[in-house]
Amino acid sequence: MVVTDGVIADVGPHVPVPPGARVVELDGHTLLPGLIDAHVHCATNPTDGRTSAGTDSSRQLLGAIPALNTLLHNGFTTVRDLGCHIREPITVSLRDAVEAGIVLGPSMVVAPHIMSSRAGHGDESTGLGTGQSVELGALADGVDSVLARVRAEVRAGADWIKFAASGGFTSSGDSPEDIGYSQPEMDALVAAAGDFNRPCAAHALGDRAVRRAVEAGVRSIEHGLLASAETLALIERRGVFIVPTVYAATTLIDKVDDDQYWRTQPSELRDKLARYADPMLAALRRIARSDARIAFGTDAGVFPHEENRHEFAAMVHHGFTPERVLHAATTVAADLLAMPDRGCVHPGARADLVAVPGNPFDDIEVMEHVDFVMRHGRVVRSPGADP
Repeated sequence: MVVTDGVIADVGPHVPVPPGARVVELDGHTLLPGLIDAHVHCATNPTDGRTSAGTDSSRQLLGAIPALNTLLHNGFTTVRDLGCHIREPITVSLRDAVEAGIVLGPSMVVAPHIMSSRAGHGDESTGLGTGQSVELGALADGVDSVLARVRAEVRAGADWIKFAASGGFTSSGDSPEDIGYSQPEMDALVAAAGDFNRPCAAHALGDRAVRRAVEAGVRSIEHGLLASAETLALIERRGVFIVPTVYAATTLIDKVDDDQYWRTQPSELRDKLARYADPMLAALRRIARSDARIAFGTDAGVFPHEENRHEFAAMVHHGFTPERVLHAATTVAADLLAMPDRGCVHPGARADLVAVPGNPFDDIEVMEHVDFVMRHGRVVRSPGADP
C-alpha cells in the first residue's frame, strides 16, 4: 500500500515503493481501516459522576486531551462525541483543535450536549433538592422550547443532535422505561434538526421510547437495550442504526453482586441494574440475532477511555460475530456518520489505518493490542517505536 498526502494512493501485492518513502513493515499483522467509536464522551470521566455539570469547563477541556490521545492510540481514528454536562460547547472546540493539528486525537463529530426534558436523563438538576437555583443541562420542554434548543445547538457548532428519549441508569430519580418526550416533541425535534441537515441520535432504553424515537425519524438509537422484537423489526424496516454500547452495560451488570464495588457507588444504580439485568441481556441477544444496522460505540467516559477497546470482545461474548463487530467499527460506523472515505481500504480513501497482531476474525481479542495507527497519513503508533 502507498499513502500520499493523507490519502491511500495504491493498494495491491506488487505496489512499487516510491523513492524516499517511509516503509513500515507489518509482518504477522492484519491491516484494517481506522476504527470508529460512534459513542464516546471525551470530556467526561467516571470520577466526575453526575456532578460534572458544575465543574469548571477549562478543567474538563484539558482533561479531554489525554482521553483523545488514548482513544487514538487504541486505534480509533474517528469518534462521535455525544455530549458532556458542561454548559459551554467544549467538544466543538476540541473537534476544531484536532482538525487544526493543535491537539492529537481522532477526528471528531460532536453533539455538544444531551437535550433532555426536565426530570429526564439529561437533567443534571434532578436530585439536588428544591434549594437548587440553577438548572443544569440542555433542558427543553414543549415543542417551542425544543425547537429553540435544537437551533441553539446548531448555532454552537453541533454536527449531531443528541437527546434523551428515555430515562437511564446513571441518572437520578428516573427509570430506563420512562419516556423523555412526547411524540409531537420528538417529531418537532427531529424535524428541526433536519432543517439544518443535522441527524439525531436518541438515548433510548425502554421499548416505548425506542419506538417513539424511531417513529420520529432518528438516525441512530443509542443503547436500545430494552427493545422488543417488534420494535427491532421496525428499526430494521426503517434502516435506523443501533449503537448497543455492550461493554458499558454488561460490565456493570457483572458487578451487581459485588458488595465491595457498591460501597462507593449509588445504590439507586445498583437497584436499577438488578431489576433490568435479565431483560437487558435478553434484548442484547435479540439485537445480535437481528438484521439491524449495528454501529460500534462504547460510551467511553462512563468508564475510563482506555477500556473502550474491550467493546470488541464484549460484543462477541454476547452473540455478535467477529465479522459483524469489525464491520460495525469500520464500514457500518462510517455509513452512520456519512463518511464514505472512512472505514475502508482502497485508493482514494482517507489514510486512516490500524494493524493488529494476528487475525481478529479468528481471535477478536487481538483488537485490544493495536500495534500500528495512522491518522490521515500520519503514523502515530508503530511496532517497536514510541508513539
